[in-house]
Amino acid sequence: MADRKPRKDAARNRASLLAAAEELFASRARPEDVTMSDVAAAAGVGKGTLFRAFGDRTGLIRALYAARLEPVEEAVTAGPPPLGPDTPPLERVPAVLDALLCLKIDNRHLALALEATGSDSPYDADHYERWHGLLRDALEQVPGFGDVDGDGSGDFAAHALLAAVRADLVEHLVGVRGVERERLRSRLADFTARVLGQRSEA
Repeated sequence: MADRKPRKDAARNRASLLAAAEELFASRARPEDVTMSDVAAAAGVGKGTLFRAFGDRTGLIRALYAARLEPVEEAVTAGPPPLGPDTPPLERVPAVLDALLCLKIDNRHLALALEATGSDSPYDADHYERWHGLLRDALEQVPGFGDVDGDGSGDFAAHALLAAVRADLVEHLVGVRGVERERLRSRLADFTARVLGQRSEA
């Protein structure tokens, strides 16, 4: 019974830290401008509490982003069409890319911060490997797109399609050039359809 209060305190501190961090990342021009000291001060706790809760800055960013990514991951893992595993590849690939694009648009500050971790390369992040593997496997089920000759076509195409939803590109198009959300979604859908159509007709 004696450990209930510390657990409640830890949960409350964690929630306060996540809220403070999200506000800071949203308000600063560059993700790297947000420090652990800034987050601790904004949440009204010591830096030690912050490090105990998340380990380091990357752990904090991952926790923030994971909460927003979770519904998409659940839909992809066990949900119904168009994201779920029973969806035909030609429908699932554009649906997954659209979901990732919307996630990046709605959480541009967090996505930028996360992609700046992992030795400054988004390709080193765990979540990138998961999405790449999912798209690669789906692409290689598309007629004419399979990696039957060992040419890595599905592998490369998955990388190329994910590049279209990189956080820095989304920020440039939406945040800098002012491209509207629905217009960008439409452009991505058209691009993905052309990639799949060209390959499936080969």
